[in-house]
Amino acid sequence: MMLNPKVNDFMTNLKNWKPEMEKLRSLILETGLQEDFKWMHPCYTLNNSNIVLIHGFKDYCAILFNKGVLLKDEENLLIQQTENVQIARQIRFTNIKEILNLESTIKAYIFEAIEIEKAGLKVELKKHEDFILPEELNSDFVKNPDFKKAFQSLTPGRQRAYILHFSGSKQSSTRQNRIENYKQRILNGKGINDCVCGLSKRFPICDGSHKTLADS
Repeated sequence: MMLNPKVNDFMTNLKNWKPEMEKLRSLILETGLQEDFKWMHPCYTLNNSNIVLIHGFKDYCAILFNKGVLLKDEENLLIQQTENVQIARQIRFTNIKEILNLESTIKAYIFEAIEIEKAGLKVELKKHEDFILPEELNSDFVKNPDFKKAFQSLTPGRQRAYILHFSGSKQSSTRQNRIENYKQRILNGKGINDCVCGLSKRFPICDGSHKTLADS
């Protein structure tokens, strides 16, 4: 079992979720995956293909399965991190006890993910043009060409995230309210999950640091 020096340093310097992440590391290594360090987090691979990642946030730590959408998820544990994430899925933890209680299940999910990779299974991603713009958004584009231009200037991923959020309600009034609530953010060139306060340690992604403004 080869321990990656960069992961060793990462674990040594952890200030939050250290016992939890160390336990998750131990569990994953028991499955025989190769330890790597990618995107500033421990990543575990099979023949250079990413299988699972360990990462932490303010309110939880998690393991992220790169092809999680293909897992059977018989225990109903997997979480789609945001509406824009098509393939990856998380299992989240808020304390070490949760990990210990699910130890055998976590390993079973990892072994299933390994078999999925060995079988060469792929996920067909939705193309950008497959996402249909809600009628309310098209109507706003007609009334406000600058708004349309700002939206079209966003990256395809950011556009998809907004489309999914706006379309997520059956009520037209709710869809319109969502568009209005995010209109200025779009005009400012920001994605739905982008930091706007400048405090995020994961910039440009929002990590919830803005909440400290409300507490101060």
